[in-house]
Amino acid sequence: MGIVKLAELIRREAPGAVSHKRIGDYAGKAVAMDTSITLCQFRAALPRLRNRDGAYLSSVMGLFYRTLHFLERGLKPVFVFEGRPPAQKRGALERRAEAEGRILGTERASSQTEDCQRLLRLLGVPYLQAPGEGEALCAQLAKGGLVHAVASEDMDTLAFGGSLLVRQLNASKSGEVVEYSLPKVLEILGLTQEQFVDLCILLGCDFCEKIRGLGPRKALDLIRKHKTIENVVLHINREVHPIPLCWKYQEARSLFLEAAGGYGGGQALSWTEPDEEGLVTFLCRERHMKEERVRRRLERFRAGLLERETEREEAGGGPAGRQTSLTQFFRVTRRRQAPDAEEAEGSCKKPRAQ
Repeated sequence: MGIVKLAELIRREAPGAVSHKRIGDYAGKAVAMDTSITLCQFRAALPRLRNRDGAYLSSVMGLFYRTLHFLERGLKPVFVFEGRPPAQKRGALERRAEAEGRILGTERASSQTEDCQRLLRLLGVPYLQAPGEGEALCAQLAKGGLVHAVASEDMDTLAFGGSLLVRQLNASKSGEVVEYSLPKVLEILGLTQEQFVDLCILLGCDFCEKIRGLGPRKALDLIRKHKTIENVVLHINREVHPIPLCWKYQEARSLFLEAAGGYGGGQALSWTEPDEEGLVTFLCRERHMKEERVRRRLERFRAGLLERETEREEAGGGPAGRQTSLTQFFRVTRRRQAPDAEEAEGSCKKPRAQ
């Protein structure tokens, strides 16, 4: 869910904090990916996609194609996986799992995560395991300058302190994305980060209930005037806006302001050349995707890198700008010899999904 109507409020009250960009604007820049949101999108789009063994393929197949799409455009993704969610979030997670038609905490979800992490290793793309909230670690990476921005559809990335939030970063042909700048949001709204967090709690978040009937405009006015939730509670009309019983807003506040801890920079972020044969073994021989399609996609990926590198050299351009090539952070591989048709057909016989 994220923060209820926060994007709408920012667009209306702080439009100067919102920018419309293209994927190419992030070429050569590291972007932290809120992986839980990405995998939810794949499961929602292809909920019944399975291979011949009955294993679900939506997550790993979607991640394979989307990651190559990002790499082709020079973006350096860093995938962040959710850790143990706080107890306050269980209700929100149960509702989300029910909407996706799955049971929270099942082995199916765990095995899909392991498959996705193995896939990323084979693609040469770094990933991190968050100790708790994935968005919190994403925000910390951005605040520490380890990534340029955070890609997520959940607006609570801003409540966790992520300096730049990118939404709608997917594999669409238009490549148009929306970027939210937290420093500009705070400046235009005239709020501190602590006051902004209290505003987000009043709007409605995953970690506690909200005051009923309190809309975005009213919540912003109250925080601007009274500065804290404690003061808001003292001045609000409780008959019109009843306060939840045993309201745990202080715990939610602490989660937003303190939950980003846990990444000390011990794991270096590096991008390496994809392991084509390893990918074919995993995706085709073990997960039964069509080998022809996997190899064709990887061949197109390599050809695209070579073409963009040639264009950049002919133009005499440096590493900056939209012409940035992936050869800046891993070398272009030579074209590997494809297996003969008989071998390819035998390794992926009668797959049910691609």
